[in-house]
Amino acid sequence: METKKIVEFKGKTIRRIIFQNEWWFSVVDVVEALTESVKPRVYWNAMKTRVKSQDGLELSTICRQLKLESTDGKKYETDCANLKGVFRIIQSIPSPKAEPFKMWLAQVGKDRIDEINDPELAQERMKQIYEKKGYSKDWIDKRLRGIAIRQNLTDEWKERGITKDQDFAILTAEISKAAFGMTPTEYKKLKKLKRENLRDHMTDFELIFTMLGEKVTTEISHKEKPEIFEKSRHVARRGGRVAGNARKATEKEIDHSVISKENYLKKPENKKLLK
Repeated sequence: METKKIVEFKGKTIRRIIFQNEWWFSVVDVVEALTESVKPRVYWNAMKTRVKSQDGLELSTICRQLKLESTDGKKYETDCANLKGVFRIIQSIPSPKAEPFKMWLAQVGKDRIDEINDPELAQERMKQIYEKKGYSKDWIDKRLRGIAIRQNLTDEWKERGITKDQDFAILTAEISKAAFGMTPTEYKKLKKLKRENLRDHMTDFELIFTMLGEKVTTEISHKEKPEIFEKSRHVARRGGRVAGNARKATEKEIDHSVISKENYLKKPENKKLLK
């Protein structure tokens, strides 16, 4: 099950990642949410120096460098802290938002524990999130089905010995290029997206052909069991090509492209839905 890597606290974006089966949060994003500093990285560095001189504590020791996606679509090593670490960091930030943030953070942690015990809760929460944003039920059903298909594909890749994020990204790009004629990064530029999840801004048709490419890739890989990365790359191209051919055939029948520049950023909730 895919988990939402970006959450919001009072309109501020907080990036997070699951590491060792718990959420780790971007410290810079936390600092920005609490202080509204225009230079949160500078604030964070100054804060580490201040705490070390005052309390003798190295805040960096409670953090880990984990790869998070930046606004340019690339992943960089970023200071992250788990719930316990973030609570400690908050103690050193004078902000009226500290207490509400603690309550929000505690709920996020509880949700993760609940989802581990009952994975269906994660799916239900995702449905609620999409519903609040104004997505149609049909779109949500496709999106959640796509998440399951994607998970099956990544599991299959892991069975073939593929574990690096970069390799997953390369294989995903091969499917996308064969299916749509562009990589996910290029697709995001077309839709004028930055940090946002590309698939959250796809139309029904775009989701359908994405699912088809990934499902066919999974089936071919499971059947042929490629032993080296380059063979998996070739399989990804073949799976994407099936979706690409289906897309072109569909476009010929409906007389317009299914590739859309539309995104969901500026559309009022429950007014303009992705169709």
